[in-house]
Amino acid sequence: MSKVRKVIQFHHQGKAKQFISRYMGLSRNTVKKYIALYRVLNLTIDEINQKSDSELEKIFSRDTEDVLSPKLKKVYDFFPHMERELKKTGVTKHRMWKEYHQKHPEGLKLSQFKAHYLRWSKKVNPVMHMEHKAGDKMFIDYAGKTLEIINKETGEVEQVQFFVAILGASQYTYAEASPSQQKEDFITLVENALHFYGGVPAAIVPDNLKSAVIRSSRFEPTINETFMDFAEHYGTTILPARAYRPRDKSLAEGAVKILYQRIYPVLRGQKFYCLDELNNAIWDEL
Repeated sequence: MSKVRKVIQFHHQGKAKQFISRYMGLSRNTVKKYIALYRVLNLTIDEINQKSDSELEKIFSRDTEDVLSPKLKKVYDFFPHMERELKKTGVTKHRMWKEYHQKHPEGLKLSQFKAHYLRWSKKVNPVMHMEHKAGDKMFIDYAGKTLEIINKETGEVEQVQFFVAILGASQYTYAEASPSQQKEDFITLVENALHFYGGVPAAIVPDNLKSAVIRSSRFEPTINETFMDFAEHYGTTILPARAYRPRDKSLAEGAVKILYQRIYPVLRGQKFYCLDELNNAIWDEL
């Protein structure tokens, strides 16, 4: 019996992909491909049973995109543009769907659009799923876009930094505005985050900030001595993200992106005359 036929039969019986993969001795990606093609082709189990093994092998040897309907072809052609746009500040999947829907009003609804994008992105950007244990890591970073306060004495607008911390397992997020990224301000922010969480993680994962890492290296980065003393005092470890490896700090960057969408639009147009006022506004939105 064709392996394709057996995979589809198991899937029709409600068997999990992991079970099918182990039982058939096939990779999970192969099983996923067969099931995805089965859905895209909109075949019934009776139609599968009527085809010969050679016909099934010929049909299911193609890539999913090769058998897409004209409607889905337009969606998949849109995804490369969407992927580039999503890297820009404030751009969301919902916003990209609106742009797609304006060009193709007869196209997919939002939920289907997101599902197909997820399937497409996993194929073009495969990543390993990482499990985070509770209390294991705290990721920290600064947002690229600064915030503003007004100097009461001079009336001048001053730029302030936006610090973000996030726990790996729960993704519980802390944020605070600070005068600078200097060592003293940075240490204070990290300490405030620990007090906010009410505990100390096994490791703190910073980006390659000058206030945290003196010299970045793939194997032995040089940690700021003051930051090392801070970690020793609190009984934790510093594990800097590798340079040019954005997925090492993906949680922190994801938190920053969410704050861009939730915090920045709310603060826009408001005037703050001290950091306390600004931080109170930030914490009200968290």
